[in-house]
Amino acid sequence: MNLTHYAIKTRIYLAKRLREIDNDRGMSTIEYAMGSLAAAALAAVLYMVINGNGVVDAIEGIITDALSNTPG
Repeated sequence: MNLTHYAIKTRIYLAKRLREIDNDRGMSTIEYAMGSLAAAALAAVLYMVINGNGVVDAIEGIITDALSNTPG
């Protein structure tokens, strides 16, 4: 067997391995868990921000200013 034969066999082996490694058809269980945890954490932060006094006061101020200003 010559060097070309080994090079071809090596190339075929590497191509098969790359196809196996590249076969990512979906998320694994840990990826689902981490994604769900991140989504829940973001939802909790947004809930705290929206229900905080600063946001409510800012929205009330904008509405009050809009309703109390006269055009012209």
